[in-house]
Amino acid sequence: MLSPHGASNKVPRMSTNLWIELTEGESKISDTTPPIRTVNCAVVRILSQDNKKILLESHQELSDGSTRQRSRPLSEKMKEGEKIEDAASRAVKEELGGVRNLVMKIVPDSCEIKEENRESGSFPELASVYVVHTVDAHVEGLAADVGEFYTEEEEYKDCGGLNGVVEKAVHVKKHYWKWVDLDHVVGV
Repeated sequence: MLSPHGASNKVPRMSTNLWIELTEGESKISDTTPPIRTVNCAVVRILSQDNKKILLESHQELSDGSTRQRSRPLSEKMKEGEKIEDAASRAVKEELGGVRNLVMKIVPDSCEIKEENRESGSFPELASVYVVHTVDAHVEGLAADVGEFYTEEEEYKDCGGLNGVVEKAVHVKKHYWKWVDLDHVVGV
């Protein structure tokens, strides 16, 4: 079994992040050789009210000072047993929470589910399967004419019971967002 304990300062941040992900019910590891990580992801394609623009996360600022390029819609790992509607709502609240009075409405019949086998950017040595649940949504209170903006996230703030582990994890401090004409976006 994986454990972040024992080697204290020698535990790689990557394994700390994986431990938190598993403990929080955001992924599973198969009991196979080699092991396979399975993650259910909620992707929320936030559209402007006129359906002409989409909100993309351009990049993230991480707690270790590094930057991660994104160029993709809002996304969040789903918790075990969580419905897409609940995951999408939680994702908007967590990642756009700095923008007040937001009301998200999922576009009816917009949910698509696909499975992707690919290398994880966070855990490249671990084979990963992503079950991606994508929905289109409108978010009232989020103006599409603001251009670029950022929000701050307190990732892992609700990870009670993981004393000493959360502090070692690399986490997102800021999300940088921009509205892009839907006509200019391919594959999201």
